Amino acid sequence: MPRIRVEVDGETYEDDVEPRLLLVHYLRERLGKVGTPVGCDTTNCGACTVLLDGLSVKSCSVLAVQADGLPVTTVEGLSLDGTGDHPLQQAFHRAHALQCGYCTPGMIMASLDLLRDNPDPSEQEVREGLEGNLCRCTGYQNIVRAVRSAATEMRGREVTS
Repeated sequence: MPRIRVEVDGETYEDDVEPRLLLVHYLRERLGKVGTPVGCDTTNCGACTVLLDGLSVKSCSVLAVQADGLPVTTVEGLSLDGTGDHPLQQAFHRAHALQCGYCTPGMIMASLDLLRDNPDPSEQEVREGLEGNLCRCTGYQNIVRAVRSAATEMRGREVTS
């Protein structure tokens, strides 16, 4: 079995893994990072999105061995200073951008990647940036509102309604 070394949410792990083990299953079953849900297992829904070396990936499409030597950030590792929720998490809560919550971790992680590339996205740019993440409950309006609100906050300006 291959041995991998990954940094997940700032903590380093070394493990022997089956070559075919998916990253999402490694995170959940080996490391207890259950904030990353297994959605469709086919890359369609995006619920399992994490940041791998700073880029959003659907962790059901990445093998754990492919993460060897790379940092992984899950929704559980988003706290900016280790004491509170990330501005995206706060904005999703404030804007009621979730109902069942199943897609929320993936939406937040994909949004973080979007905002890294485009810190001031329009409504249309947010919708396009989240196309690979599906929500069956919300209709997306509050998700878009939350992402734009968090973007404003993250740019250091006062959040407007």
